[in-house]
Amino acid sequence: MTYVKGIEHIGVIVDDLEAVAQFFVDLGLKREAEARSIQGEWVDNVTGLRGARSDVAFVRTVDGTGTLELVKFHAPAAEQGPEESAANRLGIRHIAFRVEDLDGLLATLRGKGIPTIGGVADYGPFFRLCYVRGPEGLIVELAERTGPAETLLATLQG
Repeated sequence: MTYVKGIEHIGVIVDDLEAVAQFFVDLGLKREAEARSIQGEWVDNVTGLRGARSDVAFVRTVDGTGTLELVKFHAPAAEQGPEESAANRLGIRHIAFRVEDLDGLLATLRGKGIPTIGGVADYGPFFRLCYVRGPEGLIVELAERTGPAETLLATLQG
C-alpha cells in the first residue's frame, strides 16, 4: 500500500506574515486564503505547543500543484529569531519553483530590493538556476527548465 499520495502543503513559520506573503506574490504565486487567530485544543495537540495562537495565509503556484502555508505564531513566543543561514545548513533549507523567463523575474525582484545569493548557473542542458533571499532569511531557488525532464532523470539514474 502506498500511504503518501502527494504533498498537501509546506509550512513556513514567519514573523511578518504580510511581507512574506507579498514576497511570494512577487514571485508569481497567488494568495488564496487566510485565517486569523487560529487556536484551541486541536492546535495545541497537533503542534505540541500549549496556548498556541496563529494567523495563516496560503499561497499557491499558478498551476495549482504547490501550496505554502505561511504561519505567524502570536503565542507562544518563538525562542529564537530568523537567521540568514547558508545553503548547506542541516534541515529543510530552500523551496524551489519552476519559472519562466528567469532573467525577467530576476530584474523584477532586483527592482524590489530582493537580492540573489549567488549568480545564475546552468545545470547542464536541463536548468538555469538561481537562489534568491526573501524576507526573514528564506532561500528560494528559481529553476527555468532548458531541457526535457526525461533527459535529466536518465542522467541522474546513470
